[in-house]
Amino acid sequence: MSSHEQQAQTLVEALPYIQKFTGKTLVVKYGGSAMLSDDLRRAVMSDIVLLSLVGIRVVVVHGGGPEISAMLKRLGHESRFVDGLRYTDEVTMEVVQAVLCGKVNKDLVSQLGRLGGEAVGLCGMDGRLFQAERLDEKYGLVGRITGVNPKPVENALLSGYIPVVSTVAQGVDADTAYNINADTAAAKLAEALKAEKLILLTDVRGLLRNPGDEGTLIHVLRTGDVPELVEQGVISGGMIPKMEGCVEAIHGGVEKVHILDGRIPHSILIELLSDRGIGTMLER
Repeated sequence: MSSHEQQAQTLVEALPYIQKFTGKTLVVKYGGSAMLSDDLRRAVMSDIVLLSLVGIRVVVVHGGGPEISAMLKRLGHESRFVDGLRYTDEVTMEVVQAVLCGKVNKDLVSQLGRLGGEAVGLCGMDGRLFQAERLDEKYGLVGRITGVNPKPVENALLSGYIPVVSTVAQGVDADTAYNINADTAAAKLAEALKAEKLILLTDVRGLLRNPGDEGTLIHVLRTGDVPELVEQGVISGGMIPKMEGCVEAIHGGVEKVHILDGRIPHSILIELLSDRGIGTMLER
């Protein structure tokens, strides 16, 4: 097949998927390696612009762990983790808010703009988008989401914008902001928006039956299989809260969740608009 034929074939293959998803809402959680490499970041952002231009309502939820660690280091403040969550004291919380709601959020908004998208930045405190209470004293100012008000995001989507959301929440139990796990926040927001799909970009191929062997990728997973896989240790460590959030999102009305390798350029387009899935898809 010539390269022209191949290109045509790719576009023809994408058409039914575009027809299926146009007008539907898609939440993309963006983080990990895909944030650190300029090339990968550009690929992810251009995927999001393309999806938006074909009429898919895309919402981006982002973290920014490496940038937060770098800024804390610059300030001579040590990063500390408890059970995989960043211990967040008051100084750390100030940095989290400044870096996530400020620098990282606006960098993503401007990059989407340069690539031809119309984006607007929101943080969890805008319009009480995320409300939270303290998760546990041992994590410091880390919150557990108690409420989501999707209105600011819905209004942005209605106006044709790509909402870019940073995961800092407004405290309901104290006069403070809380640091929120981005995977959990994306799942809760997808649920509140009744999104068609939630896509989590990670640094792994998807869910592997044998963590050391990429050939053991689980392509399709049902929500009922999750407890057993946790018991077998297939889902372990930081993947447990990730998967629990995904299962909750599906029970809350999200159609499907995709766990994708953010290190593969254009993994979102390949997963959504072609016949070959490349990550793990979770469904009811």
